Amino acid sequence: MLRTPAGRATRLLVLEWLKAPAEHGATARSVAAALGVPRRTAEAHLALLTDLGLLRTRRAGRRTYYRRDEARIAEVARLFETGW
Repeated sequence: MLRTPAGRATRLLVLEWLKAPAEHGATARSVAAALGVPRRTAEAHLALLTDLGLLRTRRAGRRTYYRRDEARIAEVARLFETGW
């Protein structure tokens, strides 16, 4: 998750932005537009955050909607607070 400083900052922005998504979540296109990054960049960050379990996905047709997994995020935050 923390591979590069630039990547880490973008992933943190993605998580922050997804705190208040649309009713069904957000697509990679909407995340990219909100953050001013190419869609492929947003997709890469969303895929990594999903693989880490920090985001949940829902497919609707050809679109994938992303939402935060608040329980998993809280669990990871506790790990960092206690020093692992």
